[in-house]
Amino acid sequence: MTGYLVVGGALLLALTIVAVDRWRTARTIRRLDDMLTAAMNGSFSEDTFDESRLSALESRLGRYLAASALSERNVREQKDQISTLISDISHQTKTPVANLQLYAHLLSEQPLTPQGKDCAAAISTQAEKLQALIEALVKTSRLETGILTLHPQSGELAPVVERAAAQYAPRATEKNITLTVGQTDGSAVFDAKWTEEAVCNLLDNAVKYTPPGGAVTIEVKNFELFSAIRVTDTGPGISEEEQAKVFRRFYRAPGAWQAEGVGIGLYLTRQIAEKQGGYVKVESAPGMGSTFSLYLPRES
Repeated sequence: MTGYLVVGGALLLALTIVAVDRWRTARTIRRLDDMLTAAMNGSFSEDTFDESRLSALESRLGRYLAASALSERNVREQKDQISTLISDISHQTKTPVANLQLYAHLLSEQPLTPQGKDCAAAISTQAEKLQALIEALVKTSRLETGILTLHPQSGELAPVVERAAAQYAPRATEKNITLTVGQTDGSAVFDAKWTEEAVCNLLDNAVKYTPPGGAVTIEVKNFELFSAIRVTDTGPGISEEEQAKVFRRFYRAPGAWQAEGVGIGLYLTRQIAEKQGGYVKVESAPGMGSTFSLYLPRES
């Protein structure tokens, strides 16, 4: 009988120990969950001040969050400074660049030697390139820092595609390139102004790299979750190795150094796509042309 009592007591003690251990574990998990929730909503503060491991963890988490907040604040301040600097540069260079273009135009109307005419044309081209670079930098910096925000709304894509195509039709005709607008039926959730900017960047890229006699096609293709604005060209194509690089800021392919542009259009297009919950994709192969697709969500 005594043996049964001893065994029963030992079993009860073991069950009690297990129950207490589980209760402590559950309490610790709840406390960790509370700590993480507070950290995510920004209300975390140290509550336990003793020599326990939980107190040490709270202290370390507090130091980590403080360092993270400081780092985030420093990054935000640096971005604001860069944005302000670029805006100042844009404002201060607007008049000089306009004057360069004006005097280059006046100079081209004067009796010049062939070499002089080439120099005047080069000045005009570089002034336009400088102006385009400054405008692209301002747009990019304002998007990245949140100064300019996108306002996606549900709408039809056809008007955006048609307006963008109309802007580049004269340039395509001048270069003897056939610009075709295909199927445009489709809807998505997008910011019309900035999406048109992104589509124009894709068309600019296509017309720029397509040789005379080539063709550029723009169309809308609908999928279950996304609608895609696709721009296809018959240009030189892009190798698989280069495809991952073309959306980088200021990136120019090795064979594109003679082409116009500053290497920021595709980067800006990717930024616009991502800020609307979309993305940009390129399908290409050397000698086979390229297709750039701007995917936009069909539902918010």
